[in-house]
Amino acid sequence: MKALILVGGFGTRLRPLTLSVPKPLVDFANKPMILHQIEALKAVGVKEVILAINYRPEVMLNFFKDFEEKLGVKITCSQEMEPMGTAGPLALARDKLVDGSGEPFFVLNSDVVSEYPFAELIAFHKSHGGEATIMVTKVDEPSKYGVVVMEEETGRVERFVEKPKIFVGNKINAGIYLLNPCVLNRIELKPTSIEKEIFPKIASDQGLYAMVLPGFWMDIGQPRDYITGLRLYLDSLKKIHHLNFPKGHMYWVMCWCMRVQSSETGALSGQMWRLDPVVSSNQG
Repeated sequence: MKALILVGGFGTRLRPLTLSVPKPLVDFANKPMILHQIEALKAVGVKEVILAINYRPEVMLNFFKDFEEKLGVKITCSQEMEPMGTAGPLALARDKLVDGSGEPFFVLNSDVVSEYPFAELIAFHKSHGGEATIMVTKVDEPSKYGVVVMEEETGRVERFVEKPKIFVGNKINAGIYLLNPCVLNRIELKPTSIEKEIFPKIASDQGLYAMVLPGFWMDIGQPRDYITGLRLYLDSLKKIHHLNFPKGHMYWVMCWCMRVQSSETGALSGQMWRLDPVVSSNQG
């Protein structure tokens, strides 16, 4: 199988962390953010990962030279000369994605962290026989997002409602997709939104399905969400591996915490604050 990761551009919202490295290479729980995704993809049989990128592709490729052999995954770049949205990069990488096997391929937003239940996604996609499957996650305030309205029993997507003023559902696009190659026939080589232009058309043809994402989810493209995502990730590790610190045991939750500017850009300031050690009460 293959996968395409939408890497994007400059990562200005995460500065200063992105001043020296592209956003996907920013450290997240002791490894680059994008490496979490690639390792999860490799675990379900993905042999090639294409990075759709328009900023510093040489840095990405140099970084992954060693990891290609260690992971057993081929990693290539598809470079955009201009921002192509979230669907245009798929058309640009068509020749890399289509190999004649007819196998579906993954598409991921690089900012998304979760438990990556890719095996379950593959099984669900095969079970319904549609063109495409998107993962959705439940949110407390759906009026802030584009809501995915779906049949609860089958998962078939009926429509999308952008920032609904009345309640129509609480599930939103999680930025993780499994698509059949025929979806590429719907995408022109131009800046295009897969969420607003491609998925609604597939849904109207009754070929789009949604799977509710189990576990945590966070888009960590902004400073506050980066910190929240790290906490959710560590909580998830604790549950998955049944970790339980002895009562009274002192440990470091995070060595450094980022101060967030109260500006419209939401960019990080250069100041970093160290957290105090935490003493476990052996609860939860």
